[in-house]
Amino acid sequence: MEALAGAETAAFHQPWPARLLLWVSALSCSFSSTASLPPSLVPGVRSSYTLERTLLGLDKCNACIGTSICKKFFKEEIRFDNSMASHLGLPPYDLPSYPANYSDDSKTWRPVEVSRLVSKYKSEISDRRICASASAPKSCSIERVLRKTGRFQKWLQAKRLTPDLVQGLPSPFLRCPSQRLLDRVVRRYAEVADAGSIFMDHFTDRDKLRLLYTLAVNAHPIILQIFPGAEGWPLPKYLGSCGRFLISTSTRPLQEFYDAPPEQAADLAYQLLGILESLRSNDLNYFFYFTHVDADMFGIFDNGHLFIRDASALGVIDKQEGSQAAARTGEKEDIFSCLVSGCQVQLSSCDTVPEKQSLVLVCQQLLPQLLQGKFPSPEQEDIDSALSLCSKDSSTDMEVLGATSRLKDILRPLRTCDPRFAYRYPDCKYNDRF
Repeated sequence: MEALAGAETAAFHQPWPARLLLWVSALSCSFSSTASLPPSLVPGVRSSYTLERTLLGLDKCNACIGTSICKKFFKEEIRFDNSMASHLGLPPYDLPSYPANYSDDSKTWRPVEVSRLVSKYKSEISDRRICASASAPKSCSIERVLRKTGRFQKWLQAKRLTPDLVQGLPSPFLRCPSQRLLDRVVRRYAEVADAGSIFMDHFTDRDKLRLLYTLAVNAHPIILQIFPGAEGWPLPKYLGSCGRFLISTSTRPLQEFYDAPPEQAADLAYQLLGILESLRSNDLNYFFYFTHVDADMFGIFDNGHLFIRDASALGVIDKQEGSQAAARTGEKEDIFSCLVSGCQVQLSSCDTVPEKQSLVLVCQQLLPQLLQGKFPSPEQEDIDSALSLCSKDSSTDMEVLGATSRLKDILRPLRTCDPRFAYRYPDCKYNDRF
């Protein structure tokens, strides 16, 4: 796959208008596929478009996520969806994500989402920072600069990923790292061929740089890999990466359901509170918390099931092992600390994150949009009262937990049992749990 990164770089160095035309042309040609049909009916006939490798960011590897799914792009088993045609008035290469269709046999297709690690604008800022850190011109070998850093040289010598190797990285996921959590990262890292060991003996230099870059820019792909939906975690399936894009199962953002009918709003709110409860208390004894929330962070599958769509603002505290970095006084900052967020980001100390944090954020930002003014009395008054209490920063942990528990009790009978909610139908007819 190393050859992929250097291939067709000549196209990338063409004048800007020509390069823009290439990208628009490459993406526009993909609209000729019949993605307006249901995904399962997309024909297996190969389309004529050639995907620009620079669009995927392969020209910047190994400062990228990985290459595990690149073959599917170039075999045209991942095809961009026709719905992108609505964006042709804007530069299509600036979109944060793209709807696409994915096939394992070129006959049956299913919807997926092709997402950037960060926005194209932030990636360009990050690349310029890397060059500037080495007093290099605006355009330089990103990989060569990162390989020479002190942090990466320590990674090269390391047999095991330890808390000191990630100290100072800005992701909330790594704010309070335990050795148990980092071992899980190495053991389940899907971009290497021989996953399963807590030791990095099977990691090449390239693998280590890709993992470090991903953790420094956006830990979302790593969280999808180490806490998979197949094990019951409320996250979409990670299908692979190509350059600076990752591919995951497709969901519709929660914001699209703000005007949903009462029974669907009650169902989504109930699911959302259930997810936060599982993040707070689970069999692995990890405490997950959000540093902020918005409606795009949660998505709904076609069967009505709600999942975390974007885990980039998710922090993790190991309640079993504790954090080996909780008491650190000085942060170790370097270029990896400043790639997309600047160097002055302040994150909460590990021992100051309250149990109520995610619940308060959701009660403030999301649940009112779903639940206000939709239900008859006295249910609406009871819902509003519970929301008022759980949304107050001044409420104690016990008050917030009590209010959200009461809110779940109110919402549960407001949900209906019918085929629209395929994720729990027909089980809801026979099982009180639903």
